[in-house]
Amino acid sequence: MTILTDLHTTVSPIQTEPEATPATPSAPPTVLSVEDIHKLLPHRYPFSLVDRIIEFVPEKRAVGIKNVTFNEPHFQGHFPGRPIMPGVLIVEAMAQVGGVVLTQMADVQDGLFMFAGIDKVRFRRPVVPGDQIIMAVELLWVKKRRFGKMYGRAEVDGQLAAEGELMFSLVD
Repeated sequence: MTILTDLHTTVSPIQTEPEATPATPSAPPTVLSVEDIHKLLPHRYPFSLVDRIIEFVPEKRAVGIKNVTFNEPHFQGHFPGRPIMPGVLIVEAMAQVGGVVLTQMADVQDGLFMFAGIDKVRFRRPVVPGDQIIMAVELLWVKKRRFGKMYGRAEVDGQLAAEGELMFSLVD
């Protein structure tokens, strides 16, 4: 019997604009387990849609993984005989990756971040059981630490599955 570990997991890189090379060596990317994510976000089964954060740049971006399995409840009815992950859940998973960025921002008030809007979302390929979604979410802007917008991109096997702009608001 083989035990699957992170050493056996391959992750395709999300295409982003290159950043300037720092003068000093950068720290390794922050990795968060599902237990760490649960300390930051209120979501729980069946709505906890991020299994791991593999890259985190404070107040800028995060990259997360969602392992899609056949035994998730939405596959019973979406669609029998041809299970496809609902697009709204892909968008929610991207928002949860963004939530990790938001909850770790300095000077953020207590409260709950919620969707305020979703713009320019496009679905490019179906996501099915057995897929691993790699989601990169970048903070575009924040106003008064209460409102803001992020850009999310979800890929499976290096192919774009979904992308769009996610707006959020802090609710007291």
